[in-house]
Amino acid sequence: MAEQGFDYDFVQDNHSLSAQVGTVRGLHFQAPPHAQAKLVRCGRGRLFDVAVDIRNGSPTFGRWVGVELSFENGKQLMIPAGFLHGFVTREPDTEIIYKCTDYYAPEADGAVRFDDPDIGIDWGLIGEAILSDKDAAAPLMRDFKTPFVWEG
Repeated sequence: MAEQGFDYDFVQDNHSLSAQVGTVRGLHFQAPPHAQAKLVRCGRGRLFDVAVDIRNGSPTFGRWVGVELSFENGKQLMIPAGFLHGFVTREPDTEIIYKCTDYYAPEADGAVRFDDPDIGIDWGLIGEAILSDKDAAAPLMRDFKTPFVWEG
């Protein structure tokens, strides 16, 4: 990774299991000084993983990128600090595993609605999303002030 310009010190590994297809987690972030970069992979099953740029002043502010991750394809997604992160499960009993560059800090935890029309993510959902109470109550992007600034 260092040869490709990725110089991260990972301090925490997270492992999450979602039993049902259509489970959406996110869009989450941790604010500075506990901002996290994440290296995400799928340990079992299949998911669609998404990152959204929320760095104020960035030329790609509000734009998203998504990639299918599965145990079979072995792909990973590197999500820098200053990006929202979320995913939707495509198979039952899907496991997501990700390395983080800072420890979880509840006081720095934040979220934006997964279905924010200003972001316009195509989650490929069939039916209603399965959401946690926290994710269902998340604000739209226009109703929150990003704590991140693009450093150009």
